[in-house]
Amino acid sequence: MYIFSPLAPKRIAELIPDVKMIAVLRNPTERAISHYFHECRMGRETLPIVEALQAEEERLRPFIANEDYRHTIFIHHSYKSRGRYKEQISRYLEYFSREQILILKSDDLFSKADEVLRQVFAFIGVNSDFQITDLEARNISPNRTKVDDEVYQYLDHYFLPHNQALNELVGQDFGWDKPR
Repeated sequence: MYIFSPLAPKRIAELIPDVKMIAVLRNPTERAISHYFHECRMGRETLPIVEALQAEEERLRPFIANEDYRHTIFIHHSYKSRGRYKEQISRYLEYFSREQILILKSDDLFSKADEVLRQVFAFIGVNSDFQITDLEARNISPNRTKVDDEVYQYLDHYFLPHNQALNELVGQDFGWDKPR
């Protein structure tokens, strides 16, 4: 929620202006689908995935208009909104320098954990030779079912301009704007 909340960057800046932050970004299509299944598992989503994704803007509209960012609807039904990373990182860059924010791709954290962790350790200024032995994946959804290709296509299309804008903002190619 810290990266997603429009109020968090200012509050963090007021409390700890010299903080170093790490943003681990997941492919927004995969993130939205995972979020949907999490909300279903928790009993907070009853719509089929396509309907839930298409209903998001209408569901969130009144809470965004009232800046009610703590409302459960805003928190739990923001499947696509949370994947618009450029908007979120931009809010932080209003209060912090780019050097204070390390932006990582979650796939890299899983596929080359040692390399990414050395990068993290160097960023925060601790011994980069430290080894973490338990890097097993956690929070793997037991209720996820096969998702139709049309859902992936819908989300990939939706996120395309957002992903391109993120790449430009941070000068990093996440590869999420490439066709599957």
